[in-house]
Amino acid sequence: MQIAKKNTLILFIFLVFLNSSKALAFEYSGYVGIESLGFLHNPLDGAQHNHYLSGVAEIELYHEWDKGSQSIAFVPFYRYSQHDSRRTHFDIRELTWLKAARNWELRVGIRKVFWGVSEAQHLVDIINQTDLVENSDTEDKLGQPMINLAIIQDWGTLDLFFLTGFRERTFAGKEARLRSFPEVSVGEARYEKHGAEKHLGFAARWSHSLGDWDLGLSHFYGTNREPTLLPELQQTGELKLIPYYEMIHQSGVDIQVTKGSWLWKMESIVRSGQGRTFFASTAGFEYSLYNLFETGLDLGIVAEYLYDSRGDNSPTTTEDDFLAAVRFSFNDIQSTEILAGVILDRRSNEKFYNIEASRRLGDDFKIEVEARFFSGAASRDISYFLRNDDHIRAELSYHF
Repeated sequence: MQIAKKNTLILFIFLVFLNSSKALAFEYSGYVGIESLGFLHNPLDGAQHNHYLSGVAEIELYHEWDKGSQSIAFVPFYRYSQHDSRRTHFDIRELTWLKAARNWELRVGIRKVFWGVSEAQHLVDIINQTDLVENSDTEDKLGQPMINLAIIQDWGTLDLFFLTGFRERTFAGKEARLRSFPEVSVGEARYEKHGAEKHLGFAARWSHSLGDWDLGLSHFYGTNREPTLLPELQQTGELKLIPYYEMIHQSGVDIQVTKGSWLWKMESIVRSGQGRTFFASTAGFEYSLYNLFETGLDLGIVAEYLYDSRGDNSPTTTEDDFLAAVRFSFNDIQSTEILAGVILDRRSNEKFYNIEASRRLGDDFKIEVEARFFSGAASRDISYFLRNDDHIRAELSYHF
């Protein structure tokens, strides 16, 4: 009954903002969709399921004034998920006021900021917290409260960030698939710092384009977005993982070079505060073949190397890996695209296969399909708990 009241309230809020957008001359857009998430093998835990159905809605309201120099954007997001109570969640992805001048821009509110150039992972992308219950690819982010001043000059753009609120990472619930064993105990998160200090963060990034080169240099100080998971035995005798959020410094560089059909990419970071100082990097290229055999098809060949100096002590699975992928762009009216690739662990021979495809249906509908398969993980590997979680996700969405 409590969940039903909460869902009704959220739906009411969406309808109120849609109605007010007309009265206040807001422009609005967005999408609603239905998702089917199916698993090919039986779960490791009897509390889990083989199929999950969910619905999602995201609406963007936008209004500008003062001859376009000021604007406000509001992007609420909501998903309701069958079986998985933690994936049923509401978030404000963006609620931002912007003041733009000739040589500077000031943004205040909740935003999503993306940094990065590589395909396999975005090491430098640290401003927003990952919304891990949305998708295991870590591409979805929670809205981050901030004040952002951008100084725009001939020598580049300097972005200064004062981050005014910390968001904990979302983790799958007991009935969900792609969850860890043991389960992450979200409500017992711990922090290195307490009070206001754990919520505050600072970041700066310089970016500039020099001919074929796109450059970015960044630094972040604040509560780590990627918690250390500490095993702990509960009073009930159950073993759980407790998220521990350290204060870290992270310096990063991202470079992209465009040379004809070649796109060269590199991201590297140095992080201190999360155990011993470590270095991580992703580097590679994408080579494009345009209008292949005069069919209108564009083919992109992607290769990247992923390195983490922590080796086997890395909490990720990408400490010494290769990515090989192909990207098909059909350049048709329906904007059909397919990306297929594999990440191979050089030492253990563990493999992660990923296929993503999307296509518009008419003017307003879109279908997206993802297939992910896990192979070769040994019992000592961090990803061993995914061995039965090969899955296919399909989402049909209506855009307005």
